[in-house]
Amino acid sequence: MSTHAKRERLLLADLLEAAGPEAPTLCTGWRCRELAAHVVVRERRPDAAGGLLLNVLKGRLDAAMAEYTAKPYEELVQLIRTGPPRMSLYALKQIDEAANAVEFYVHAEDVRRAQPDWSPRELDPVFSDALWSRLERMARLTGRRSPVGLVLRRPNGQTAVAHKGAPVVTVTGEPGELTLFCFGRQAAAAVTLEGEKEAVARLTTAELGL
Repeated sequence: MSTHAKRERLLLADLLEAAGPEAPTLCTGWRCRELAAHVVVRERRPDAAGGLLLNVLKGRLDAAMAEYTAKPYEELVQLIRTGPPRMSLYALKQIDEAANAVEFYVHAEDVRRAQPDWSPRELDPVFSDALWSRLERMARLTGRRSPVGLVLRRPNGQTAVAHKGAPVVTVTGEPGELTLFCFGRQAAAAVTLEGEKEAVARLTTAELGL
């Protein structure tokens, strides 16, 4: 049975291939080439990928990114499509699903929504529920730098507190849109925000995400 991560991986590869290496993304300073290199380094160079979280490994990460960014773009896209090496932890279905379903969804939207002709994508209910489940568990982590209280709300009324504080801003949207918002793509997320005008303005420019 195909997992959400596997489906989003293939979609991301297709989108990168169609957009081309020089196309923009929602990731500041990254074209599709850099985004593709990031995905490959993250799952094929664990010795360098730690630099995403640890400053002490930042130099190693930068070197690996430079190395992979210089590779033929078609090779990068194919490496994403075929997945990690057999001995990688990401090759285990459970770990791949836990670590990559959200990662690949967000990056697929990074490519889609940076293009001038993008159109909304309707997610199936099962995937939406899966995204919401992940978001509930990660809300406090992604919202830890919020300058205001932050509450996430689905259209069905389910809520999650991403950051305690006052004043409070409530962000309402489908799970996929809330995920993008919480991962720092506030401007691209189709959500509604309720709260004091100044608090809303501060939240929309805050550095949310991991």
